[in-house]
Amino acid sequence: MNISKFFCCLAVVASSAISIHAVAGGSHGHHGKEDTHKENQKKGPKGGKLLEQGHFALEVTIYENGVPPEMRVYAYENGELIRPSDIRLNVTLTRTDATDNLSFSMEGDYLVGDISIYEPHSYEVEVSAVHENKTFNWHYDSFEGRTAINERMLSLSGIETETAQPQVINEKQTLFGVIEVPTHQTFTVVTPYISIVEDVFVQQGDHVKKGDALLKVKNVNSLQSYIVKSPGKGEITFHDVSIGNRTAYDPVMKITDLSKVWVNLSAFPENVEQMKKGQAVSVYDLHHHEKEQGEIIYVAPAMTGGHIARARALIDNSEGHWRPGMHVKSDIIINTLSSKVAVKKSALQSFRDFTVVFAKFGDTFEMRPLELGKSDDEYVEVLAGLTPNTEYATTNSYVIKADILKSGASHDH
Repeated sequence: MNISKFFCCLAVVASSAISIHAVAGGSHGHHGKEDTHKENQKKGPKGGKLLEQGHFALEVTIYENGVPPEMRVYAYENGELIRPSDIRLNVTLTRTDATDNLSFSMEGDYLVGDISIYEPHSYEVEVSAVHENKTFNWHYDSFEGRTAINERMLSLSGIETETAQPQVINEKQTLFGVIEVPTHQTFTVVTPYISIVEDVFVQQGDHVKKGDALLKVKNVNSLQSYIVKSPGKGEITFHDVSIGNRTAYDPVMKITDLSKVWVNLSAFPENVEQMKKGQAVSVYDLHHHEKEQGEIIYVAPAMTGGHIARARALIDNSEGHWRPGMHVKSDIIINTLSSKVAVKKSALQSFRDFTVVFAKFGDTFEMRPLELGKSDDEYVEVLAGLTPNTEYATTNSYVIKADILKSGASHDH
């Protein structure tokens, strides 16, 4: 998104906010200048702001058609365009957080400023021009995307702020999966000889340790009795034996260790390209009741017939929440980056197809259009539009947006 074009598309000037600001902080003042130096609302022939004193006038425009925004100033005498070489011009733009001093050179029939007018185009303007040894001065406000909210109203509105700082961004992708029992954690119990069951010591659902007695059986050939012990720890999940049964080589019990489980994931080609063993994963049920951390332990080298790649994560299940066959979602951390500046996602507001936050300077909030990068659940990387250590609204920022929008005034260069 081209941030430099943001406020030229934005048809908002917070006139009501300016009046609030004047009451709260006093008039901006005109530094001893005459009333003729105040803001002039007239438009010039080029559609810019027309500043007049006697027979002399300047028209201030911001031009950004195919170039970074630049200030172009046209000079008039008695309503006629005059040569820019006859004018010495300086302009100072006082922003909420910076001051820009512009010098000008001749280009065609206008004077062009030597620095780009970066967004937002919101500032106090001081203009000083010399023509035929006479000095002309103007001061006016050109505010947009700005409002003022005092501390009491800030508290009542529930607006909270924090400072934009560097953040670690954990980029993730979300995949669906199914809980499965690790194959090496399932134990099948059989009797090694054809036998008659003399006693059964456990039932389905019981938990056993490796070496615990499960059955007492008698070999039908030798008539010798012996104890069948558990080959591993876990829960009796299959039980098909009772006293007097004749056993051969079919399973009589199964023991399943569910202390850890697999999450078998389905990934599309664009997903699997970013996956590798050892990546951190957060697994949660579809109702977001439980969440567990784990890691990727396997990524299949081949796709299935349905062009799906299989991957597997291992998670802890000591509490028994994750039941085999359960469908789950998994967030996989595919990249970790350190951003120079990031903002909370809760702070973002859309404004005429752009994404902005509201920076705070005293009682004044002013819009900052952002170019955004990577994000995680809480923060998003800021590539351009906001400097580190800038205070900005994080909670209920929509209140600020509404206050700016209610003025309904048009954007003007």
